[in-house]
Amino acid sequence: MTKQVELKGYDKNALDDLLGSASQENTNNKNTSTLPIDSIILPPSQPRRYFDAEALQSLANDIKQNGLLAPIAVRPTEDSTYELMAGERRLRACALIGLEEIPVNIIDCDDKTASRIRLAENLQREDLNAYEETIGILELLTILLETDTEDVVSILYRMAKEDKGEAAQNVLGCSESLTIQELFSKIGKITWQSFVTTRLPLLKLPTDIQEALASGLIEYTKACAIARIKDSSRRAELLKQAIDEKLSLSKIKEAVEGLLEASKQDKQDKQETPTKKLAAQIGEISSLIKKDKTLLQDNKKFNKVNKLAQQIFELLQPSNEV
Repeated sequence: MTKQVELKGYDKNALDDLLGSASQENTNNKNTSTLPIDSIILPPSQPRRYFDAEALQSLANDIKQNGLLAPIAVRPTEDSTYELMAGERRLRACALIGLEEIPVNIIDCDDKTASRIRLAENLQREDLNAYEETIGILELLTILLETDTEDVVSILYRMAKEDKGEAAQNVLGCSESLTIQELFSKIGKITWQSFVTTRLPLLKLPTDIQEALASGLIEYTKACAIARIKDSSRRAELLKQAIDEKLSLSKIKEAVEGLLEASKQDKQDKQETPTKKLAAQIGEISSLIKKDKTLLQDNKKFNKVNKLAQQIFELLQPSNEV
């Protein structure tokens, strides 16, 4: 039997209650029907997401054996096609096994309600990674607060400062703050304080890494490993290689360590002046002298080393010339 899986920690009913029931507000929910798969299109604003090939194939095999018991949600468009609102993974799995038609719930709704349905669906995905979850929660907050992402992030950081006593309380207790706190309380998976500390920093990932994640070109764990490389050209090269060759996480980590070591060596080489190199050589000589247990037993060798040391010492003495 096909399982309808929800992301652990999320309460679907709580999210629906917070966003408003799509079937009750600006919608006309029709009976479940079937539609040709090629009549269903993705919304223009829908970003391409990463779909694990093995997990997608497993879902496809399950649907082939048991059928699709959870219809996808679509809405009619003006050109006789249907726009997907929820169930992209199921849609892809059905196409993968060659199904020509798919069970659907056709819902007449406006753009705002469609966005809310997609958002609620996205936050309950089983394969949601931390970056996607962060973006999803921020998008949800922009809808609830009727503002943009930049303003939402600013409010969250101000809340965090006030919560720690680092700033006077001007935001905590206001309507925006209470809405944010209510959202995280109903989500139940992460507190807003933890979201600020552990999730908002993901927005500071290098732009190329964020774009690859948002486009679904690479897994989150692999992308974060590559993000450790600060050199943009080397990072871009490895990112492309990882995507093109579908490198495993272990291979990527190995490559990252190699590149980090190379960058470290390059930095040392640039900082190492000729005098520093010479000082390092003399330091190595001093270490060898201390370790050489035969030096005192070989007068000829000792006298030669001593003479050379005296010559170096005299060469480096400050000149007494006026």
